[in-house]
Amino acid sequence: MKLQVVNPDFSESSSDELLSADSPISGCRIAFVGKLGSMNRREARDLVRRHDGIMVDRIEPTVDLIIIGADVLPLGDQADLLDDWVIEANAHGRIRVINETQFWQELGIVEPDLDIGRFYTPAMLAGLLDLPLSTIRRWHRRGLITPTRQVNRLAYFDFQEVASARRIARLIASGATPQSIETKLSRLAGLYPNLQRPLTQLSVIIEGRHLLLRQGGGLIEPGGQMRIDFDSFNPQDSIDSQEISYPISESTAPVPLGELETPDEFLRAAIDFEDEDDAEGAIEVYRAMSLAFGPSSDSSFRLAELLYQQGDLQGARERYFLAIELDESFVEARASLGCVLVELGNQELALATFHGALTHHAEYPDVHFYLARLLDEMDRKHEAEPHWQTFLDLAPKSPWAEEARQRLDIDN
Repeated sequence: MKLQVVNPDFSESSSDELLSADSPISGCRIAFVGKLGSMNRREARDLVRRHDGIMVDRIEPTVDLIIIGADVLPLGDQADLLDDWVIEANAHGRIRVINETQFWQELGIVEPDLDIGRFYTPAMLAGLLDLPLSTIRRWHRRGLITPTRQVNRLAYFDFQEVASARRIARLIASGATPQSIETKLSRLAGLYPNLQRPLTQLSVIIEGRHLLLRQGGGLIEPGGQMRIDFDSFNPQDSIDSQEISYPISESTAPVPLGELETPDEFLRAAIDFEDEDDAEGAIEVYRAMSLAFGPSSDSSFRLAELLYQQGDLQGARERYFLAIELDESFVEARASLGCVLVELGNQELALATFHGALTHHAEYPDVHFYLARLLDEMDRKHEAEPHWQTFLDLAPKSPWAEEARQRLDIDN
């Protein structure tokens, strides 16, 4: 998928002077890694020059900035493209590593909102990984996955976070818990404070329930201890360490309700109950939190989701309504409310709810999908077609894209 680059062709010398005057890369030595998605290397070199930067052909210690190409295999581990010393230099702020889209946006030649087709909403990510939507949202709340951008509370995740989510799913399938993964990732972030997303920015190895960082000839545990990497071990290498078993710890029971004092403690306890698949316990915490501190749009939304999972559609409906009353721009609450109304058979009110979501976020792909499907069910196919097409334009790689193409009778 090509990036949408705005005005990349500058030919006048006066334009060159204007660009370089305030350029964020003036004087920077820049290296590109992997295949670019918006232009070829010659065009990139020319554009860097016009911004008074210096493009170099290989990564070396004098490089200031490394750009990962947008057409790198999206589900691959991009950290594998970089040597260990580069990852370490990035972690300590000596070299900056960003992706191609971020680079063009920093230069002001890419419209940030136009690249939304490469992003996944929580619902799309859940569909792609075949996981419950509530699981994706809990991972987001715990900080296990990080959105690339947010619009009116709605998170958008890029391909790097798809890779992270797949790794987290593997860890949990091996017996790890979200709480313990969060702890280990926090320790890795402590070792490399400049990294925001350790699972994608570092060469993190998953070994059963172990989470390890590859560096040099060995592996580093989240606590900083070294382990021998026997897969890459060379007898001539000297590694002053021993193999240490350091599995991700098991979960601990949620804090009792009577011991909770602050809103953050209530939220943490509710998430812990959810991780233990104790929806009733989480519901009790959210209700107690509302009594203690008053309802909030976020806690009302979370409570609505739990009630929906329990099959209480009327209860979920009222809590979604409350979340929207407290924050009318809460587009994800509007989308969820619309889906509940569809299940309750209130199609006209669902239509109004979906249209209301689009007034606050016109490029919300999920809502275009839900709205198109509902209009089709109401035998209003002519009205549905623009929403199917808009959905495909916004999210061509969504796990739901095939259904949209079939509805529009578009060949792949």
